[in-house]
Amino acid sequence: MEAVRFSEKQRRALRWWQTDGEKYDAVICDGAVRSGKTFSMGLSFFLWAQSSFDGQQFGVCGKTILSLRRNVLGEIVPELRKLGMQCTEKRSENLLVVRSGKRRNKFYLFGGKDESSAALIQGSTFAGVLLDEAALMPRSFVEQACARCSIAGSKLWMDCNPEGPQHWFYREWICKAEEKRALYLHFTMEDNPALSAEVKRRYRSCYSGIFYRRFVLGEWAAAQGLVYDFFDREKFCRNAPEEEPERWRISVDYGTANPASFGLWGLWDGAWFRVKEYYYNSRAEGRQKTDAEYVEDLRKLGGERRIETVVVDPSAASFIAALRQAGYDVEKANNDVLDGIRTTADALKSGRIVICESCEDCLREMEAYCWEPGGKDAPKKENDHAMDDLRYFAMSLAKPRSGGFAATWVERET
Repeated sequence: MEAVRFSEKQRRALRWWQTDGEKYDAVICDGAVRSGKTFSMGLSFFLWAQSSFDGQQFGVCGKTILSLRRNVLGEIVPELRKLGMQCTEKRSENLLVVRSGKRRNKFYLFGGKDESSAALIQGSTFAGVLLDEAALMPRSFVEQACARCSIAGSKLWMDCNPEGPQHWFYREWICKAEEKRALYLHFTMEDNPALSAEVKRRYRSCYSGIFYRRFVLGEWAAAQGLVYDFFDREKFCRNAPEEEPERWRISVDYGTANPASFGLWGLWDGAWFRVKEYYYNSRAEGRQKTDAEYVEDLRKLGGERRIETVVVDPSAASFIAALRQAGYDVEKANNDVLDGIRTTADALKSGRIVICESCEDCLREMEAYCWEPGGKDAPKKENDHAMDDLRYFAMSLAKPRSGGFAATWVERET
């Protein structure tokens, strides 16, 4: 097995159950992205389970099973196999069976994406649970998972990136770690010896504002001020090249009583330029438009161009139907607001999307789009219509290609 370097913080996460197992019932690891907390904690969980139990069941939880396989198992299982353990996946059962020597344990995978997910884990009995990105899961799911650990000697493993200081996980687990007999370990990128100085620099440049404080500094920081506080017209605005682009797309935030915003996007050499836009405020104009009228407005925006896809607000069911009837290929947008804002900021800073100076409504909203007062993790519902269609478009670019992640790292039982 190749040598793996661990920092002092990672070694503490790896061995806490050996050194302080009688003192703690859980470990909580939070902090910066790419700080090595997920790898060291995940490896620790499986080593503890295989050395402490035989014939038991364990829960392995993530926001989704796909993200769990990608973020945790995709890195941990190869290391377990290098240590001589046999790992067999039963995908139809969301089950991983691990054998080491004569010991054999079952690890069931769960996705905690919404409040209904708590029902999936209810009734199970576990000797231990790993919760990856615990702060992204509903409180009901996390509490139900914790309640399932009723075997003598059972323990909990939790990791997450920081959210806001009012987040329930911060208040109930991190602030009360001592009360809950949990070892709390805070990670920074300096705690991951596998990261080079160049990689650290790149990650620091990816984020700004609230996301920099949370994902680079590892702070449970409140959202405040402008959402895109880094944006400057002179730095980020430029005209599209004169030659014909490779592809055309349109993004849509649909509105009847509220404004409707459409963006026309062209692709030049890996960068998508918002070259034109349509913005209609029914309140200011004194008249609401029908779906048919909006379809015609979108057609005029596209002109004679071949529009390959229209990315649309997923709640606009009637307009989506009208577009499809008119012959457009429609993609329902991902409406995860915080992920969308992060993705948009990264795309703007990296130059993958560019807003042309002609898109005045988008630029106007960009410079006024701000967080809700009081540190809420939500943007204010003002100046947000072009911002929504911009976010939908950025998320569509970040969407995984069809086929997705293939879990080729384990043997399959038939």
